[in-house]
Amino acid sequence: MTPVEDPVQEMEQAEGEETEKKSVSGACFPPKFSVSEIKNKQRRHSMFLKLKEEKRKQKLELKKKKKKERKALGDKAPPKEVPKTIENQRIYDETTVNPEDEEVAFDEGTDEFSAYFNRLTNPKVLITTSDRPRGRTVRLCEQLATVIPHAHVYYRRGLALKRVIPQCISRDFTYLIVINEDRKVPNGPTAHFKLSSVRLRKEMKRRGKEPTEHDPEVILNNFTTRLGHSIGRLFAALFPHDPQFVGRQVATFHNQRDFIFFRFHRYIFKNEKKVGIQELGPRFTLKLRSLQKGTFDSKFGEYEWVHKSYMFNCSFKCFSAMRWTPAEENSIFEGQTGNTGQPC
Repeated sequence: MTPVEDPVQEMEQAEGEETEKKSVSGACFPPKFSVSEIKNKQRRHSMFLKLKEEKRKQKLELKKKKKKERKALGDKAPPKEVPKTIENQRIYDETTVNPEDEEVAFDEGTDEFSAYFNRLTNPKVLITTSDRPRGRTVRLCEQLATVIPHAHVYYRRGLALKRVIPQCISRDFTYLIVINEDRKVPNGPTAHFKLSSVRLRKEMKRRGKEPTEHDPEVILNNFTTRLGHSIGRLFAALFPHDPQFVGRQVATFHNQRDFIFFRFHRYIFKNEKKVGIQELGPRFTLKLRSLQKGTFDSKFGEYEWVHKSYMFNCSFKCFSAMRWTPAEENSIFEGQTGNTGQPC
């Protein structure tokens, strides 16, 4: 008679055989195997695509499984998890402005833009370039003059900037824009931006027809801090107080991760519920470098804010002083329209 083995021993032997099989089958690919260890480029690429496809299938199966579970539970299903993004992981800024703050209201009532917001002055803009501009820069100036009402283009021809500013003041210009260098108000403040990602109208696909001479509406998104309010008021003061809604044109300044994206659209009513938009151009991106009180003075100017690289070395969760709260995040491509005035 054969001896009867203990069932516990049988289970231990079966588990041992399974682990031996796994070790034999996994000998080619150890647990810490990396695709980058494959030296052959074609095999490495094909293996990477296979692993990527497997991960995609696993993610899709898990998503379907969770969807079925939520459907089976019905009202008892747990709330959906909010995905972690760079925006909602940002550190909250203490300088975010409360609209009911009396101190902020007093400061804005006495700053350089108070005359504009009290409708005592109308914007008059002079656009110029640095010395010896390229043709693309000149075309950008001409297109900006079609976006900003009552704007005039002036070619400096070697004239020093310190001589241009007094002439602007004597001729009642409220703004002086210097492409490739600075964006300034002749009576202050002076804001210095880095200009990038410039696309002129001819370089844009599926653009609308040429803009009309109607005064556009202005949208200012996510300028919620003290510095953001100053920059938002600076942009708002470029345009007339009362937009002409007949033209259906909108100029948008959208602040996201301390980059200011400019877009110029025309909106079209398809029916009572749907609205379409056409981008007219130009488009560009601005990055604030400094904000200086008064007119441009490189030697003795008093700076309110200066961009410094070490300010952003803490982590990706850090903002500059122009950051915003994630709850107020909006998209510039939702077809919003608004009147010229305070930052949204």
